[in-house]
Amino acid sequence: MNFKDETPFMIFRKEHKALRQEGEEWMKKTADSYTITAALIITIVFAAAITVPGENNGETGKALYETRPSFIIFAASDAISLFTSTTALLLFLSILTARYAEEDFLYKLPNRLILGLVMLFMSVTSMMIAFSATLYITFGQQKSWILIPIVALTCLPIAVTITCRPHFFNIWSWNLWQKK
Repeated sequence: MNFKDETPFMIFRKEHKALRQEGEEWMKKTADSYTITAALIITIVFAAAITVPGENNGETGKALYETRPSFIIFAASDAISLFTSTTALLLFLSILTARYAEEDFLYKLPNRLILGLVMLFMSVTSMMIAFSATLYITFGQQKSWILIPIVALTCLPIAVTITCRPHFFNIWSWNLWQKK
């Protein structure tokens, strides 16, 4: 306590009121943008799931390629993309509805944002894999050479993201595992 009977936390709160408001605005804008992105991914991968690649059996309605590895890869990666983008959406919505107290900025809000971004990255990665499997099912069933450019082009955005943002994974691991 100082001579005005103020604790260090009270002084910090008073001195950094504008910073907290700026942080709240930034967090809301960021979460809002990522919420839209996650919702678009959900829409895309859901549409892909109900309009499966390849032809359907006229009698049973099942996909003709349902037992082929490429179709299983498509189905699994599309489902992973749907579930991780839904998780990201819910994390970003929890940021938008947070109370934005000073103590929330230390762990809760950064952890939600970082975990939401990780889920979004996993969702985009899975969506790329599903798209690549669809390309292979549609165009490359009898042409094995087409698999090489498909895999290379699928890995390109993933590699660029990881190499351009290596600090992102360091921040996440530091913030997530700190003692509270």
